[in-house]
Amino acid sequence: MPRKCPLTGRKTSAGRKISRRGKAKYLGGVGRKITSRTKRQFKANMQRVRAVIDGKVVRINVSTKAIRNGLIEKPPKRDWKPDEEASS
Repeated sequence: MPRKCPLTGRKTSAGRKISRRGKAKYLGGVGRKITSRTKRQFKANMQRVRAVIDGKVVRINVSTKAIRNGLIEKPPKRDWKPDEEASS
């Protein structure tokens, strides 16, 4: 399953991790120096949620940004309760 949001289009993107050594100038050092740059991946924060799509409740993988922005419609809560007479 791809790590891509069908609603926002967010997906894994590439970047770099910077390794540094040394002591910061404001702490009395000579400054922080970059020792290496390595490739890394920034992955989308995907969540599996229940959503109403075309009138049906389905489970889909969406990014948290889509959930926060209200792009998905959540199904109503079930309000079923057992009968009081049947249980006693």
